Amino acid sequence: MSNITSKQATLWKQYSETRNNAIKEKLILEYSPLIKYVAGRLSIYFGNNVEYEDLLSYGVFGLIDAIEKFDISKGVKFETYASLRIRGSIIDSVRKLDWVPRTLRQKSKEIEKAYLELEAKLGRSPLDSEVADKLGMDINSFHKVVNEVNLSHLISLDEFLEQNYETHVDAFHDSHLGNPTNYAEVNEIKNLLADAIDKLSEKEKTVVTLYYFEELTLKEISAIMQVSESRVSQLHSKAVTRLRSKLKKHKSILYEDG
Repeated sequence: MSNITSKQATLWKQYSETRNNAIKEKLILEYSPLIKYVAGRLSIYFGNNVEYEDLLSYGVFGLIDAIEKFDISKGVKFETYASLRIRGSIIDSVRKLDWVPRTLRQKSKEIEKAYLELEAKLGRSPLDSEVADKLGMDINSFHKVVNEVNLSHLISLDEFLEQNYETHVDAFHDSHLGNPTNYAEVNEIKNLLADAIDKLSEKEKTVVTLYYFEELTLKEISAIMQVSESRVSQLHSKAVTRLRSKLKKHKSILYEDG
């Protein structure tokens, strides 16, 4: 493991040899900041639907699971492995709350279609009010649906990662990066994504930059932009929906292995 402290190395050695619960508790405390970070990142998807403190409690189970299943001898960075487990635990717990409507996939398609059609007609990115009007919704209902749809995107992505992380990661490095065709497709997608991001509103662009490139949490972004966390979540939701609608025609490239 790289970037591991001597204290962490000692704890891992002791735990791998003894599986002692007291040592496990020390490891949980040692890596507990990971839960706050992952929960802080995921909270941008949930808006006011799930309390941050609840996300933290859900994440604890993921960290415990990661510690129990982690094999230090494989040389994998624990933080990377644990972050995936924590993320999965939080999303699974939220899914069990069953507050997400089952019709979200269809709503997602309708919203993306509306964005595409209006942009083609207007020659610019449509306003929220214009999309809402096309969908026959008032603006508040539209914002609520966009937030819900964004969560469905998160759950779909998590399922994809869960299915592909352990079984496909080696194959990806062996075949995808060495394949000139796939390399060209990845570059094409990067260019398309950069262009799509450039066409977002300034506030949406700021949220995307701070979240995906600076990897900040919802709370940190809220402080920087000096707007409420719910407003940041709403801006993120709209940005993701706009980006998905622009890139939808390239779905075969983006998700050919999913």
